[in-house]
Amino acid sequence: MNLAEYDNSDFDRGASSLQEFCWLLARLMFFQTNLPWPSPLRVGMLRLFGARIGNGVVIRGNVNISFPWRLTIGDHVWIGEDVGILTLAPVLIESNVCISQRAYLCTGSHDFRSETFDLVTRPITIRSGSWIAAGAVILPGVEIGPHSLVAAGSVVNRDVPSSTVVRGNPAAPIGK
Repeated sequence: MNLAEYDNSDFDRGASSLQEFCWLLARLMFFQTNLPWPSPLRVGMLRLFGARIGNGVVIRGNVNISFPWRLTIGDHVWIGEDVGILTLAPVLIESNVCISQRAYLCTGSHDFRSETFDLVTRPITIRSGSWIAAGAVILPGVEIGPHSLVAAGSVVNRDVPSSTVVRGNPAAPIGK
């Protein structure tokens, strides 16, 4: 790769520069802080910036969401401390999902085989009733099936079937 040739100017950030700047300020004040702002305030801020969020959602401190206008969250979802959600592509989190501390949902990467290190983005879907345990990483294009568990510290690079427990790097099924 030749990073001098890297150019992602064609990437659609999904919002105006002004909206993105305002989100940056809101994110720094209300999300990427350990101040105990109430969840309803954080949910309201996300909705203000275009996220589609259901009822009963809990968002803890120091959560980093890059572009809320690409985020959809169902009802009764819990997002723990220090979670990162890189929304270069859409992220769908269905209802009754727990995303534990320091988990990372990553919708973007780069083609390291390309001389120009092209940006590659793919959506992530977390289906209802699933648990993404502490420190787990979900990579671009992955769908976590309903009622599945991604064990702590796992790195998921392919879809997880319904009602499946996965663990490891790369994550592999260990049970139902």
